[in-house]
Formats: sequence, structure tokens, C-alpha cells
Amino acid sequence: MLRKVLSGLTAAGLMATAVADDDPFVWLEEVEGEKALEWVEDRNQESLGVLEKLPTFQAMLDRHLAIYNSDERIAYPSIRGEHLYNFWRDAEHERGIWRRTSLEQYRQSDTEWHTVLDVDALAEAEDENWVYKGNSCLYPDYQRCMISLSRGGADATVEREFNAETGEFVENGFQLTEAKSSVDWVDEDQLIISTDFGDGSMTDSGYPRIVKIWQRGTPLSDAKTLFEGETSDVGTWGYVINTPEGNYTVVHRSVTFYTSRRYLLRDGKLVELQIPDDADFNGLFKNQALVSLKNDWSVGGRTYPQGALISIGLDDLLQGSRDFSIVETPTATRTIASVGGTRNQLLLSILDNIRSELWRYRFVDGAWQKEKVDAPGFGTVNLGSQSETDDSFFFNYEGFLNPDSLYYVSDNQRSEKLKSLPEFFDASPYIVSQHAALSKDGTRVPYFMVARKDLLLDGTNPTLIYGYGGFEISLRPSYSATVGSSWLNHGGVYVVANIRGGGEFGPRWHHAALKENRQRAYDDFIAVAEDLINHKVTSPDHLGARGGSNGGLLMGAMATQRPDLFNAIVCQVPLLDMQRFNKLLAGASWMAEYGNPDIPEEWAYIKEYSPYHNLDALRDYPKVFFTTSTRDDRVHPGHARKMVAKMLQMEKPVYYYENTEGGHAGASNNRQAAYVNALIYSYLLDQLQSG
Repeated sequence: MLRKVLSGLTAAGLMATAVADDDPFVWLEEVEGEKALEWVEDRNQESLGVLEKLPTFQAMLDRHLAIYNSDERIAYPSIRGEHLYNFWRDAEHERGIWRRTSLEQYRQSDTEWHTVLDVDALAEAEDENWVYKGNSCLYPDYQRCMISLSRGGADATVEREFNAETGEFVENGFQLTEAKSSVDWVDEDQLIISTDFGDGSMTDSGYPRIVKIWQRGTPLSDAKTLFEGETSDVGTWGYVINTPEGNYTVVHRSVTFYTSRRYLLRDGKLVELQIPDDADFNGLFKNQALVSLKNDWSVGGRTYPQGALISIGLDDLLQGSRDFSIVETPTATRTIASVGGTRNQLLLSILDNIRSELWRYRFVDGAWQKEKVDAPGFGTVNLGSQSETDDSFFFNYEGFLNPDSLYYVSDNQRSEKLKSLPEFFDASPYIVSQHAALSKDGTRVPYFMVARKDLLLDGTNPTLIYGYGGFEISLRPSYSATVGSSWLNHGGVYVVANIRGGGEFGPRWHHAALKENRQRAYDDFIAVAEDLINHKVTSPDHLGARGGSNGGLLMGAMATQRPDLFNAIVCQVPLLDMQRFNKLLAGASWMAEYGNPDIPEEWAYIKEYSPYHNLDALRDYPKVFFTTSTRDDRVHPGHARKMVAKMLQMEKPVYYYENTEGGHAGASNNRQAAYVNALIYSYLLDQLQSG
């Protein structure tokens, strides 16, 4: 199976580029190279031969499958016109079904659903390993859709036109071959598209740089070019904002990961929106352009603070006005987590010391008025789907020990709990607490801890720290039946570290660990680990850590910088070779986060933490468990492969598992997710319970 050709990956992803002469393992970057896949198969057999035989593995796998396939899970809805849509996977529908119902039916305990698309049946009929990746449907009736299908879970997708009323793909309809594409509807006969148009049409990061308008009934080659970005950009995409006041075609040119230029199509011409390149354009509400600031902005004789959400009339903005209104401003502990809106209300999810609040805002007589939405506290509130025709919306609440609950806020503003997860584990013996560790530079770094109420502070508790620390992504309290059943119930302590680089306290918390300051994120994680040890919650023999993607880089840094602190590290879909990350798949897009290793001054600080380059044959390391996916076309599997090969050459103990599909998520269905988590928690218990 491993040797089967994995179609659809770009040439840049298949072959090593700009090969470093002194890297003996660069051949492992050949994703489907015969030698590389033989190496992967051998490593998988070695590790799985041990991990699958651990005493907890099979019971965990069975339990995870029961949870992930449970009919008691919440079927999260998307409001589309008069229907509620949902995508659902279970034991019967491993690849999933896209289905719909009415609000009246959704309120029922035994909801009747109408299947719109059966991905399992489609995959069988077409003999393809399809993974559903979402859809884009035509406003306002949402009958015509572009369905995104991935082979094996990769980011690259095939796009195909689908009729949601008939449940059939449209004969001779719009279709795009496999690529990292973006599609949206201008009207029933026009798409705005970004895709691989051939030589020179993609950026160095592997994303489209050209936006076109494609007319129905014409070949793709005749699509009209609307905008061209630069090869050095991250990418350029087009989309349409649909509002009751009008529909607006927008081009988003991402120059770097954190700087963009936005253009609005007006009278057949693109007009640039004059807002800071490093700000986020949050769309339009009541013809107000919404802008989130990542830095202070002095304009029009006024300074708008970092982290603020501001607004201005779209026509005023286009005519040169800089007189913005402030919707919400941050504080030292308070930041905006997400922005949404109904017909007449702007909705903001706010984090205050990493605890969620939900607020509604109305634009009245040129000013913003706000009111708090009735929602549970000391947990995480996430905005769900919102109506475009009235003021109803969904939101979800969860906490470490509080199963998810889905609330519906009706047009009369009343909050109503519609659905809840069952308690997949008994939470009564446990308690959640929030603490802070002092980092190397004196910064207080918060972390959450979930532990037994009668926890003995004797240094023997198996403890797992989860971390990420990058790209302004916040780690908030969340309910995990897997953590509860496979870790807490086995005597484990669970910790979430809110280190710098994340967005827990807004842009400033993120900016504090960018580029040359990256080490601060690692110092923060080390400080949390040391704080747990100093308070005798655990000890190095019983302490583990877990992270994926950028969090996998964090794990690599922990393994190489402070191996004395940990006896288990789970390093998932990681970046590890920071000298070549910008040459592999989407890596070039992340130079705004890490720096450019091809610039000597920037490589000087990157090399200080690059895990691949800081392995030392004379040091002892914990037995790290690396996981990745052959079908990950975002973070190259070569990172994990090469790190493991180098450690094995140094005769260091490791475990390695590479899923042949799954994409960057590492799993493309419930069974694969259940399997990899059973491996991980069996490994953690084996390493940390005995010490």
C-alpha cells in the first residue's frame, strides 16, 4: 500500500529542491520515492509492533471508536436559507454524508435528516479515496454548490459543481482538477477562481497567485484574469461578500503570512482598500467595513490601538475618509477571539484572561451599542452559524470538564440549549485550575491544569502538557472525551500551556515570539514544565509533552533543548528542519513567523533552535513518538522522517508512525483518528506511569 503511487502531489512536494550538500537524509523528502517509502514501512512496522501490543492499546482504540462514532455527538448545523446543513461521519458512513434538515426537525431529539451527498457511495462508485473538504454554495438559495473533494485528505482538492436540490453533480458543470484552489460564486453563471493555471501561476509557497472570472460554458483557458500577484507572495484569492445591502467581489492578496492587500471590484475596476497591510479585513456589516488592527494605527489625527476592531462606511473609505468608529478595544487581558454577524447584529466572542464572553453590537445613529449575550462562563464560547435574514444564531459552550452544549439564540434574543454531548467520562473527581509560571525574562505565562481533586503533590503524577505557541492561535478550555477517558481516568494530569506566540492576549502576545524572539515561546513552555515540577505535581520521570504542526516544532525544541525535563514527547506533523522549511511545500509562507533561513542574519537565530540541527550524539533524549502523514501537502513529511533517521543514526530511541493518508490533520476519518490517539495515549502511559 505504501508503494502505491500517491497521485496529485505537486512536483515541488515530490522531489527535494535546492538540496543541501551536507544533509545525508534529504532523499527522505521524496514523498513517494521507492527508497523513502521502504524506509517508512520499516519504521512503521518497528514501532507499531511495540505500540499495538501495549496493554492499554486495544481497549483505548475500541473506546475512541465508540466515542467518535457515537450517535449522541452534536450534529453542528450551518444555516443555509431555509435549511440546516451538517456533515456527519460514523461507523456506517466512514467518509461521511452531507445532509440537511429544518429548524423544526433539528429541535427534535430524533432528527430526520435528508442526505444530500453520500461521500462513501461516491468514493466506491468512482474508486477514489475521496475525503470531503467542504463546499461553496450560491447565495441566497444555496442550491448550486461547488464541492471540494480531496484524495486522502491533502489540502489540494478537486472542485465539482453540485445541485443540492437534486443531489447530483451537474452534467457539464464547473469543474477544476486537483490543486490548492479557491472558488466562489459571482452569480449562477460565473465563478471567481484561484487555482493552478499552469506554469508560473503558483507562488513559491505553492498557492495560486492569479484570480480569474470564469464564465459558464467556456473553457477554463478563456477565464478572464482579474488580478495577478507576485511569485514571492503567499497567495492571492478572490471571494464574494453577500449582504442584504449588496454583493461585493473582493480580491485578497496575501503578500506575507501577516500582510495583505485587499481590493474591491467597483464598476469593473479593482479599488484597493486603504487599511494597514498588517490588519485583518473582517468583511462588511450594514455597509460598515470592519478592520481588526494588529498594531497601533495613527491616521486622520487619531491613534487606534493594537487589537481594536474599528469600522467605517464603505463608501466613506473608498472616498478617502479615515474617520473610523471603534467597535471594541482590548485591555491587557482582554482580546477579540472571533467576529460574526446576523441581519442586524454584529457578534463578538471575547477572551478575558482566556475565558470566553459573547457580546452583540448594533450600529445605531452612527455609533456602536453593545449588550452581553447570556452564555455560560469559565469555559469557551464559539460562535456557530448565523442567519442572514433575521437575528438568530447558534453558539457552542464547552469546558475541560463540561461537555459541549449547543445553544440557539432566536430572533427574540432568547438563548436556548438545543443539544448537549453526554458525559463520555465521569468528571466529578476532577477540578480545573488556572496558574501562572514565571518565564526566563520575567513574563507571567498562564496555564490550565485538570487534575483529581485529591491530587497528591508527591512528584509521581503522570502529567501531559499540550502546547502550540504560534500564528496567533489561542488554546482555550475544551472538552475532550479522549483526554478524559484515556488520560485523566488513568491517573493523568492534563495541562494546557498558553505560551507566547499564541493569541490568548491578542496581537501583542503573538508578536512577542516572532522571528528572532522565537525562543521566548520555548522558554515559556519550559517555565510551565519547571513550575509543575517545583510544585511537585510531577517530576521529569513522569512528565510528557504533546504538540502538532508548529506545536511539533515546539516539541522538537523541547526534546533538543531540555530533554532532562521530559520522559515522553509526542511530536505530530512537525516542522523540524528549519534550514529547509521554506523550500518544502507551503513552508515559504511561514517566513513571516520564523524568518528566512536563506538570509545569514536570520539563520543565525533560527539555527539556535532548529531541532534537526541541534541533535547531539552525546546527549540522552526521551523516547520521542513522531507521527506524520504521507498525504500532508502543507507540512512536508520529510521533517519527521529526517529527524527520526538522524536520531536512529545516533542510536537514540524513537517511535515513528506515518499514516499513508490523512493530510495535515494526520487522519481522514474517525477510525484513523481513533487509532492514532490509541497509539499516543498508550505510549504516554507506558512511558510516564512507571517513570
